[in-house]
Amino acid sequence: MKSFWKNIRLTEVLTFLLFVVLAAFIWYGHAMHSVRTTRVPVLMQYTNKPGAIGLGEKLPDTVMIEVRDAGQQLNIYHSEPLHLTINLRRYIQGEKGTIHVPSDVLRRSISDLLQSSSSLIDTWPEEITCTYFTEQEKNVHVATRCELTLADEYQLVGKPELSRTRVKIYGQDKTLSTIDTLFTEAIELEDVSDTVQMHVALALPQGVRAEVDSVDLRIITERFTEKKFIVPLQVSGVPEGVHIHLFPHEVEVSVRVGLSHFAQVMPEDISAKCHYYPEQKEKLDVELHYSNPFITDAWAYPGVVEFLIE
Repeated sequence: MKSFWKNIRLTEVLTFLLFVVLAAFIWYGHAMHSVRTTRVPVLMQYTNKPGAIGLGEKLPDTVMIEVRDAGQQLNIYHSEPLHLTINLRRYIQGEKGTIHVPSDVLRRSISDLLQSSSSLIDTWPEEITCTYFTEQEKNVHVATRCELTLADEYQLVGKPELSRTRVKIYGQDKTLSTIDTLFTEAIELEDVSDTVQMHVALALPQGVRAEVDSVDLRIITERFTEKKFIVPLQVSGVPEGVHIHLFPHEVEVSVRVGLSHFAQVMPEDISAKCHYYPEQKEKLDVELHYSNPFITDAWAYPGVVEFLIE
């Protein structure tokens, strides 16, 4: 092996590799300009199908075509697939029937997508055929199945929002009569600390279609903080002729509020009350009441107070 490598000259190896690379470039250039035949996909799109129309078979997502052109153009067809849109409204007449896109119409539509130098040889399938029928429809509520855990010191701003709260569904009367709410697929989100925006698929029961396959879910969160007030205590339920002395007569109230609404929470938004029951002997529970929508939680210290009856 040592003698073999010693006898190899580096210049001879480099010269050989240079000619190999040159031959590859010449072959590639010839292949790009030579005319040949190949198969390429055409991606199908269907528009204007009435919502209540159901299809007996699935329309093809792709039509394969055999096309003849120079290799360079054929490579473009592979890297940038053709898209053909078919208007189904033209082929749906009445409540049931057959959608039929004949071969001559299909070939002409595909030929219009090709470059003038390309020749269409064949298509698979040659034509598009599918039965259709009319289904019943119903407007139902949309709800989400979402298990959500928030990151530390974060809270929700409002409830999770769906881009659509109602959708139309289609199917047989017997099936639709059992559905009043259509749920999304179950999702789990953990340690959420930022606004979440995502597409969520609808969980469709068997034999049911919907006018949309998914909805947008939006969840807004923000960091929260605490704000503290000293609030006077009020007592209710006191019989006539009885006077209650509370100890203490005011409590420290802490409220949880989002940072963006910190300045919009004031002491007058909170009331602290105790309710007196004749059977109570020593202490009364403190109850907090608030109507400010930016307060998400509140607690008082102390939570119970002593009292004397006069």
